[in-house]
Amino acid sequence: MSKKLTSRTEDYSKWYNELVVKADLAENSAVRGCMVIKPYGYAIWEKMQAELDKKFKETGHQNAYFPLFVPKSLFEAEEKNAEGFAKECAVVTHYRLQNDPDKPGKLRVDPEARLEEELVVRPTSEAIIWNTYRGWIQSYRDLPLLINQWANVVRWEMRTRLFLRTAEFLWQEGHTAHATKAEALDEAKLMNNVYANFVENFMAIPVVQGVKTESERFAGADETYCIEALMQDGKALQAGTSHFLGQNFAKAFDVKFANKEGKQDHVWATSWGVSTRLMGALIMTHSDDQGLVLPPSLAPNQVVIVPIYKSDEDLNAITEVANSIITDLRAKNRTIKFDNRTTHRPGAKFAQHELQGVPLRIAIGPKDLANGTVEIARRDNLTKETVSLNDLVNRVEELLEDIQASLYKKALDYRDSHITEVENFDDFKNVLENKGGFISAHWDGTNETEDKIKELTKATIRCIPLENKEEEGVCVYTGAPSKQRVLFAKAY
Repeated sequence: MSKKLTSRTEDYSKWYNELVVKADLAENSAVRGCMVIKPYGYAIWEKMQAELDKKFKETGHQNAYFPLFVPKSLFEAEEKNAEGFAKECAVVTHYRLQNDPDKPGKLRVDPEARLEEELVVRPTSEAIIWNTYRGWIQSYRDLPLLINQWANVVRWEMRTRLFLRTAEFLWQEGHTAHATKAEALDEAKLMNNVYANFVENFMAIPVVQGVKTESERFAGADETYCIEALMQDGKALQAGTSHFLGQNFAKAFDVKFANKEGKQDHVWATSWGVSTRLMGALIMTHSDDQGLVLPPSLAPNQVVIVPIYKSDEDLNAITEVANSIITDLRAKNRTIKFDNRTTHRPGAKFAQHELQGVPLRIAIGPKDLANGTVEIARRDNLTKETVSLNDLVNRVEELLEDIQASLYKKALDYRDSHITEVENFDDFKNVLENKGGFISAHWDGTNETEDKIKELTKATIRCIPLENKEEEGVCVYTGAPSKQRVLFAKAY
């Protein structure tokens, strides 16, 4: 395989797939549609986990863990949820293998070991969790119940792509129970805000907050709030969702509580989640033809020091200075790597760290030591500058903050320049094919029109923005009256 990546303009999909593998983020596994997340990729995911977990706990949530397997009867209890996920379910039917008498050295399923009840490998955990909550909730004193779990789920996707759509993926899923409808709605909105704050301020990706249309809602939800992001190729990506479940699951699993008046009532519910799909969003928002571009907040190594030397004496002198820099930067809670490998030349190291998106690279050679300076290279804009060792720590801090802010601004400028208002279907199709991005257009509010537009253009309604203002107009497709615009786009 060539070291150089395919250009994004030449083949965006191929560029993405090559980058994920060459930057050592993940690779395909022996299981169709499943991936191996490699240490460098997992280090980024761990940073996402840590920040999100902190935010969840700051808002009063606790972590727990629930089984991977869901009895089929429980999965069927909430009909809309079961129907929505049925086609993606992997199902366990047997619990034992045995030697195959017809094929020596091979195994077969033991026909006598069939399960009494089939087990669904969780595509989402509402069923097993709400069955559990029935035993946890008896009184208003037990509410609100604010639980999150970090887990893996399985959705048997036919067309897969690393991080974006895999048969098994990692995620977190929050499941909460409340005494009133208003409390549950506030929770769903709160967690959507938590996601938006995380994605914008930590991942440097601007998002649009909105609600899904009825046909795009989570199966079993009364309302789905979402954050939608725009990738460099003009396609949208759903970065997170938060669902107001009403009393649907509480009724399906008979989860009741005694209110303050002593009367029995069903609880009100939410669920919300983000997944390793965020890794795909990170890659496709910031990266370029040279490789990954990582915001400092998510980079496993925010700074890398590369020594340039000819003799052991040079290396020893550079190492002494590098160790001093490392100590000073770690005191600022910065992550830093000293790449003193003797198996790679400096040029190869530069190429690797550029490919893997390290925000800042510091090069130190004998001449730098003599001058009391170092060379700093920024990954985001590929510029270099010479900095005095006396000013280095402050300058690194300034640059890392500037990189974080600059990446967000660049993505925001792109997003805002790719929200296009259209008034008729010809313009709709023209923008979709030639410019891409979000299309702001009137819609008559019917599922039939939504489905027809999707059939004709492959564009879906990504969301009804929360900040929408009422605006009289006519549907872009049918010409029927409309009171607000929605955002359409082709999506991942």
